[in-house]
Amino acid sequence: MDHVYMFNSVAEYNALNNPETLHPLVSIINFSKANPRSWGDSKTVKINYGLYCIFLKQVKCGDLIYGRNYYDYQEGTLVFISPGQLIEIENMKKIYQPMGHALVFHPDLIRGTSLAKSINDYDFFSYKSNEALHLSERERQLVMDCFSKIQVELQQSIDKHSKKLIASNIELFLNYCERFYDRQFITRENVNKGIIEKFEELLNSYFTSKKPYTVGLPSVAYFADELHLSPNYFGTLIKKETGKSAQEYIQDKIIDVAKNKIFDSNKNISEIAYELGFKYPQHFTRFFKQHVGNTPNEYRVLN
Repeated sequence: MDHVYMFNSVAEYNALNNPETLHPLVSIINFSKANPRSWGDSKTVKINYGLYCIFLKQVKCGDLIYGRNYYDYQEGTLVFISPGQLIEIENMKKIYQPMGHALVFHPDLIRGTSLAKSINDYDFFSYKSNEALHLSERERQLVMDCFSKIQVELQQSIDKHSKKLIASNIELFLNYCERFYDRQFITRENVNKGIIEKFEELLNSYFTSKKPYTVGLPSVAYFADELHLSPNYFGTLIKKETGKSAQEYIQDKIIDVAKNKIFDSNKNISEIAYELGFKYPQHFTRFFKQHVGNTPNEYRVLN
């Protein structure tokens, strides 16, 4: 039976990794100073975090493959976890020394700060592990500089300025991560183009299959799953490559297919609506008019 570990406080996570708890709501961890550990005999280990965790895994990634392409940077990997996420780890069933660094903080740390208003805008907290951020040496050093600034503040006596200063440094760090992800989307242009092409193929085949009848209207989540990507990562990739959101891209395809079907005078509007995946014909009529300016029947007459 798999064991589930729960970490709902910074103190609980510090107890596993040995750093002194300098602040009850935030910690910087150097895993090389943690005791060697083993996860027991379970085949997989499940960890439920009640914290925000950003792990800097300082490992060589040259032998790991993303799709069919090798990682483009090898100086470190950043993995982002938000409260409520359940992480599964394959247990090697041996004692090992964890390595790397981590920033962990409780949601209460940022309540009432500007970061609390923007934390949900950092989509990478919901990316899959194979969508992690891979850093150059310069980027890794910037990350370590950010961690150092937070650590310096943690070593000060807690006062009325502590929360604001720590939250501001975390926000600065996350903004750097946004920049690094933008770079990663650019440096993986060939990988991204392959995903776009596959997405287009899946979108075209969707409307020539029975899926509109069985699944309904195509969704962003459906195509992300087919491409083995998280919805947020997939959505960001499509936006950066095409200038449109994934939802807009799908809607444009629905309109394009609908226009072609409307030219077939042997089909009535209700048949076309069901062939596209609409549950009710009136929903199709409303959708079409919103995007084209005419109802399907008006469009048929005009053309």
